Amino acid sequence: MTTQQLHLFNGIYLVVLVVVAVLSRATARRIAGALAGGTVFGVVALSIIALGEETGWWHMAITWEPYFLTVLWIGFALCAFIYLITWRIARRFGWRGLALVVVVVAVIGPPRDYWYMERFPEWGAYEPGVAPVLAISATYALMVVLGHGVMRLVAGPARADRLARQPWAAGS
Repeated sequence: MTTQQLHLFNGIYLVVLVVVAVLSRATARRIAGALAGGTVFGVVALSIIALGEETGWWHMAITWEPYFLTVLWIGFALCAFIYLITWRIARRFGWRGLALVVVVVAVIGPPRDYWYMERFPEWGAYEPGVAPVLAISATYALMVVLGHGVMRLVAGPARADRLARQPWAAGS
C-alpha cells in the first residue's frame, strides 16, 4: 500500500464520516467520542498488524516508518463513522443490536480482507490456514467493541442521549 493510496482512502473516510455525522444528527460530543474510539482502535490495530507479521499469519506491505504509520493511524481514526452507526444501533436496539453487529463484522471481515488482498496483491498476503481467518475475525469484533466502548466513555450511553425515545413517552 502506498502513501498516496492511504491519502485517497483517508479522504474517502473523511467524506463518509461527514455524511454519516450529518445523517445521524451526531452532536459534537458524539463525533468526538467516535473519533476517540477510532484513535484508540488505530493504536490497537497497528499492534495487531505487527503481531500478525511476527507470528507469520500475514505479511502486509507496510513501510514501518513514522510518517506512513501516522497516515495509516489517521485512516483508522477516520473510520469513526462506524461508531456513529453503532451508536444509532445501540440507541435503537440496545446491547442485542451491538452484539449482532459484532457477529456480523466478525463473519464479514475475513472474506472482505481476503478479497482486498486478492484484488490488490501488492498490499500483502495471508498465510493459509484457519489462524489468520480467526485473527482477522477477532480484530473486526474488537474494532466494534473497543471503539464503541471508548465512544461511550466520551459521549455517554446511547439510550441517555436527548434524541433517545423514552418507553413511557411512546403514546404521547
